Amino acid sequence: MRKKFTEKQINILDVAEELIAKKGFDGTSVRDICTKANINVAMISYYFGSKEKMMSYLYQYRVQRTKESFSEFAQTIKEGKPEMQMKEIINYIVSLLFKYSYFHGFVTQEIRTLENVKDDLLEFYQICVTRLDDIVKKGIVSGVFHNAPKSEDVLTMIIGSTLFVIRNRNFYELYIPASNDAQYMKEAEQKLRSSILLSVFALLDYDAE
Repeated sequence: MRKKFTEKQINILDVAEELIAKKGFDGTSVRDICTKANINVAMISYYFGSKEKMMSYLYQYRVQRTKESFSEFAQTIKEGKPEMQMKEIINYIVSLLFKYSYFHGFVTQEIRTLENVKDDLLEFYQICVTRLDDIVKKGIVSGVFHNAPKSEDVLTMIIGSTLFVIRNRNFYELYIPASNDAQYMKEAEQKLRSSILLSVFALLDYDAE
């Protein structure tokens, strides 16, 4: 069943997400979160049980929000040409994963086995696959795509490649000259987007003419 969050919980989760994105999970204390959210320390235990469990709820909350925002985004580009839609979908997913990259350094057994999170992730993936499938079919019919790879494989390529880069920065940064963290993240995202776009359009046998 989809978790319902109260306004107070959402406020705490938004604050926690902002702080954790800047300082990391270990570098963000419960007191930091409570101070910025203007609440008593005991409220974290009351609403979530612990800092670790709060992160699980934050993960679930972010997945739910991502699912909703992706559906809205896909709706806004549905009338565009299939090649434009495919490019925008790829850019959207890669950007989303980079924006919330701090999640991928915090994967506990609790999060991996939390049924609500698993269900929300599955639904999000299925929404993505359905949208990709529609785009591929539209491209085949219009003649700009000459091959129809499985949409679940396309999604796996997009997400898998992005997560590899996020989780293996020590490798990827060898190939990206950057003087600071912000520049690295920007350059890494651009490099990865270009690579994925080339690979996906090659699979689609895209006819640019």
